[in-house]
Amino acid sequence: MTQTTDRSTTFASLDSVRFSYPDSGSSSRDEGGVPFRLACDSLAIARGEHAAIIGPSGSGKTTLLNLLAGILVPDEGSVTVDGVRVDRLSDAQRRAFRIRDVGLVLQDFGLIDYLSAGENLLLPFRIHPAQRLDAESRERAREIAGSLGIAALLGRRIARLSQGERQRVAIGRALVTGPKLILADEPTGNLDPDNKHRVLDLLLDRAGALGATVIVVTHDHALLSRFDRVHRVDELTRREASEPRAAEGER
Repeated sequence: MTQTTDRSTTFASLDSVRFSYPDSGSSSRDEGGVPFRLACDSLAIARGEHAAIIGPSGSGKTTLLNLLAGILVPDEGSVTVDGVRVDRLSDAQRRAFRIRDVGLVLQDFGLIDYLSAGENLLLPFRIHPAQRLDAESRERAREIAGSLGIAALLGRRIARLSQGERQRVAIGRALVTGPKLILADEPTGNLDPDNKHRVLDLLLDRAGALGATVIVVTHDHALLSRFDRVHRVDELTRREASEPRAAEGER
């Protein structure tokens, strides 16, 4: 399924990446109790490409997205997006990069329960000066909300929304800033069959209009025909043996 990308057109890439989570117990280990260590020799996504990453749970798909977003930093290797070495940026610079250039759809949505759907939709404009909230931004948010079928829900608190409604708010928030890169972790996982196709088509159509690059993690093979390219995570990565490390402060 994986094909070679011409490096001259590459927008996002991982090269010779090694990553391991700090050994903080069961959350940093696989089902067999082995510390998680991911190796990705090469992943290249072309500018404007709509790519899917598939594979079993626990295989590192979400970790790959988080490395591309600068949420995680590799132990070795390089992460490059639009010519920027994301792995070399400071924490503050990576936050600005995400707000300015990346639209994120998180698996757990990442919404704030005590805010309304509309306030969550506009949250990227309120948490960092890299984005400016103006009349154009508000109009774009209203238009996206209408396209997603959540316009009537904008005044409702997140706690009062269904899982599917929350998912659509999260997708809208990823689109509202007009990002260069959209990273989506199971963006249709909580939607019914009719809505999942409509919402994915909206996400990809909006991304196409922006010229944005899209990378989606999904378990839903029925959606794969909508992508330019499909990567199997077991063809991109391998799990390396990792010796258990002593916990900090252990005597």
